[in-house]
Amino acid sequence: MARTKITYATLKADNEELHAEFDKALAKVSAGFGQTHPQFIGAEKRLGRETFESRSPIDTDLVLGRFQRGTREDSRDAIAAARAAYPGWSGTPWQERCAILSRVAESISEHLYELSALMVVETGKSRMEAMGEVEESADLIRWNVKQMQEHNGYNRPLGSFDPKKDINESVLRPYGVWAVISPFNFPMALAINPAAAALLMGNTVVWKFSSDTPYVGVRCTELFLEAGVPAGVLNYVSGGGGSVGAELIENDGVDGITFTGSYDVGYNMVYKKFAKAFPKPVIVEMGGKNPAIVMPSADLDVAALGTVRAAFGLDGQKCSACSRVYVHESIKAAFIDKLKATIDQIVVLGDPRERATFMGPVINRNAHEDFKRFTARAKADGEILYGGDVLTGGLYDKGYYVQPTVFTGVPEDHELVKHEMFLPILYVGTFQTIEEALKKANDTDYGLTAGFFSQKEDEIQYFYDHIEAGVVYVNRGAGATTGAWPGIQAFGGWKSSGSTGKAIGSYYTVPQYGREQSRTRIIG
Repeated sequence: MARTKITYATLKADNEELHAEFDKALAKVSAGFGQTHPQFIGAEKRLGRETFESRSPIDTDLVLGRFQRGTREDSRDAIAAARAAYPGWSGTPWQERCAILSRVAESISEHLYELSALMVVETGKSRMEAMGEVEESADLIRWNVKQMQEHNGYNRPLGSFDPKKDINESVLRPYGVWAVISPFNFPMALAINPAAAALLMGNTVVWKFSSDTPYVGVRCTELFLEAGVPAGVLNYVSGGGGSVGAELIENDGVDGITFTGSYDVGYNMVYKKFAKAFPKPVIVEMGGKNPAIVMPSADLDVAALGTVRAAFGLDGQKCSACSRVYVHESIKAAFIDKLKATIDQIVVLGDPRERATFMGPVINRNAHEDFKRFTARAKADGEILYGGDVLTGGLYDKGYYVQPTVFTGVPEDHELVKHEMFLPILYVGTFQTIEEALKKANDTDYGLTAGFFSQKEDEIQYFYDHIEAGVVYVNRGAGATTGAWPGIQAFGGWKSSGSTGKAIGSYYTVPQYGREQSRTRIIG
């Protein structure tokens, strides 16, 4: 069938064949739950002394599989395997590396429904969010391959004093072994993008997925290897951050690292500790406290839709989620009415295996407890405008289900306004002037994404000129602060949201995984 392409801008897909294929894949992957899965180190599928269970946040009685509780020794062996494979892989022509990674992208697309179904059950995200991520993962590889091809493998001529006597060129060379540590919320995209960029540049990779999403990690590793990535070039370790993860950060045999996760871990545990002996590349993508601003001239239907989708998609568990919306005081009441009506219209709560569900469970017990703690603070110190409770009864008693929550009435320096909660909790504030709105929007340590709703060109330009964020959207109903796509909307943060000032899915991703060598040859 002609497949409908799902992106993060897709609210629903009225394609019966698509949903039928998803349901078929869901039944197939569900039949395989409960098995034991290995780590992949060099040419070895490694089983260890201990395993841990991965249970679905949808229904914690559902054991998805048993995965290896890796050790520091496993990480050391994976690093050694990557080091041994490095000469062969870095010496492989870049055109061949592109061909292999292109096959990986095609394989991901071919396994769209299987991977999406697995992701839904493992993360609790909706099928539309899951299909969007699988599509994005394949497109991230394709975009990175395109960048390699358009820049001739990053081998480019430089000038010459005398073309008859000297030849000068700039070449990007790989670093060596690259570690990738990815989060639960986008388990494929935020592992595959850095791994693909590193591999294309000629590095070898050891990757560790979140312990909440080890099954996706296993399946992605299998697809890379099946598509022709040689043994040892890509290695998969699983287990705790204090063991396998810590070894990747602390081991001197790792030449570069990409980490996506919280600021506390990214800055204090990775950025500060990784390059302890000498400078090495550290790419850390961290959190956000992302604002949207609604001006009096805004289309309130569009603003409400964009805010709701950005605040409550994936239960607010996105670093790009809208967690603050600032509304001009003259339209606050009207906007809140639109916001509530929009939540009622599109935020269908429940089992994300069901087609209609927009918002499933949060990822784990800790997130569930955090929600209760944060909403108790919102009730005590401010005013709950919508939601604010956990869900109970039936399936809700077996999973981690909460309501989309909107609150107001706390000062700007309140913990809930400053702290990244990573949950479906939205703060509504007001302003009188655009200058005040931008001051409040920028009053955060983070600078990842931001949204703006206005019909006035001068206001839009003022927003562009003064907002402190790496990704900005204007009048976007598909997501006020969310929804980047490779080659279309780049994704990267300023300030405490990221370490490089460069974005994913743009022109500067792949070059970060190589180091420049200037070559001069004298003729004759």
